[in-house]
Amino acid sequence: MDEAMASLTKATSSFLAKPRSESSIITRLHISLYLNLSNHFSCDIGSLLSDVIDNGMLNGLDLVILDEKEPPDCLDEEMVQQAENVNGFFTAYPSMLVCLTKLSLYNVCFRKWDIHHILFDCCKQLKHLALFHCDAGLRSVWKIDAANSMLRALELYSCFFEKLEIVCLPKLEKLHWDTWTSHYSPLSFGFVPSLRELHLLCGATRNHKGFNLSELLCGTSYIHTLTLDFQGEKLWIHPEMKQLCTAFNKLRKLSVLGIFVEFDLVWTKAFLQAAPSVEILHIQVWEHACEADSEARNITFPDRTNPFWELQLDGSKNLLLKELQLVGFRPLEQQITFIRAVLERAPNLKRVVLKEDTEPCEDCDAIGNPSYSLTGHVFPKNKCDQDAVDKKITDGIVSSAQIIFGC
Repeated sequence: MDEAMASLTKATSSFLAKPRSESSIITRLHISLYLNLSNHFSCDIGSLLSDVIDNGMLNGLDLVILDEKEPPDCLDEEMVQQAENVNGFFTAYPSMLVCLTKLSLYNVCFRKWDIHHILFDCCKQLKHLALFHCDAGLRSVWKIDAANSMLRALELYSCFFEKLEIVCLPKLEKLHWDTWTSHYSPLSFGFVPSLRELHLLCGATRNHKGFNLSELLCGTSYIHTLTLDFQGEKLWIHPEMKQLCTAFNKLRKLSVLGIFVEFDLVWTKAFLQAAPSVEILHIQVWEHACEADSEARNITFPDRTNPFWELQLDGSKNLLLKELQLVGFRPLEQQITFIRAVLERAPNLKRVVLKEDTEPCEDCDAIGNPSYSLTGHVFPKNKCDQDAVDKKITDGIVSSAQIIFGC
């Protein structure tokens, strides 16, 4: 850490020491640093940044405050100490708060720190906030009520809040939450008139009880991009259809990801019924033999149960649906049946894009390897196999949609 900070201090000093005219004001400066108030590097960086801000030569600061430890190795008291370091840094160099446009924090516990005042009262220009492995104390509720905030993007990664209550964030456009610990709904919305993108990613553990997506989305009505990623585990949402219509009214792109390869896909038609304005439907099937029934997985996650939703579909069509993407495609009966059902329901569908999941796995060679396939089927790579799949999909169906096999 000391070597990294020494190099950063030298580089920053050299860069900021260059004479600048009014026409060469820095519009955005990105700096990633470690905080250790016991050495002089943090102070040197703070002084350098404060000087250039006070001189009016920097308009926007993108600051990443890192931590040496990776979760879950970081203990509670160390997270509290990290918060004290961050608070001490901003207290010593308050000019940074005025100039801050993006902030990323790692391993910070807000229990003894008034994070709301710092982020939403002091940081007048803050537009993007990313928190990694942060909390405000065990099972804490984080309530955000900031009518004057400029925050447009909020990202949470493995944060331990029991719930995030966004009472008022009028400028918020995008929310991304990857992995929560709440047993029930982790999120609620109040006044978020600008919210357009919502991404929810989590593997349901044994403690997850699930929730109604319609209740979580209550308070939103203009979302155009929605991502739900189950990361190969059971669904953490309860069966719904008509209840979602209000929240799905403006939806244009829907991504349902991380569906275990042995699960049926028919239940996803409930989303098409609730969102007639969707133009792109993105489905991703999850297949990792290394984690299918490993001992480590079975300790944390429950048995996977195939989703069963009682669907009452009417005869209406999805007239705006233009493209169906299915990543992790396997020529399985449930996938073929699902694609045919979408073709019948979407008369204006232009493309069905079938892709192999090429995302690398660090633990096995399961992706694209028939020896590791959980189903005994792999992505069709030669033209003969692709033609056979094409025929199965389109047999007896009148559709102008093009079946495209991609990588």
